[in-house]
Amino acid sequence: MLHAHTHQESDLETMKELINTIVQKTGISQEDAQKTVQVVFGFLKTKMPAPFVAQLDSFLSGSGLPQQTGDFLKSKVGEVVGAKA
Repeated sequence: MLHAHTHQESDLETMKELINTIVQKTGISQEDAQKTVQVVFGFLKTKMPAPFVAQLDSFLSGSGLPQQTGDFLKSKVGEVVGAKA
C-alpha cells in the first residue's frame, strides 16, 4: 500500500536526518544532538528576519516548511557541524 507523506511527516524525517547527521559527524549522543538542534534553532531565531523565524517556528512545530528553506537550513547547520568535525 502506498502512503503519501504529509508535510509534518516530511519535516519530522528532516529533523531526524539532521539529528542523525550531527550524531554521526560529532559522535555525541542522540539526546545531546537534539539539544544542539534546539540551541542552534533558538540562536538562529534571534538573528533571522521575522519571516524566516515564522517559517522556522512552523517547521519546528511540524506544520510545514517550504522545501527550499528546509534544505537551506540543513545545509547551513551541516556546514557548521562539518567545520567542527
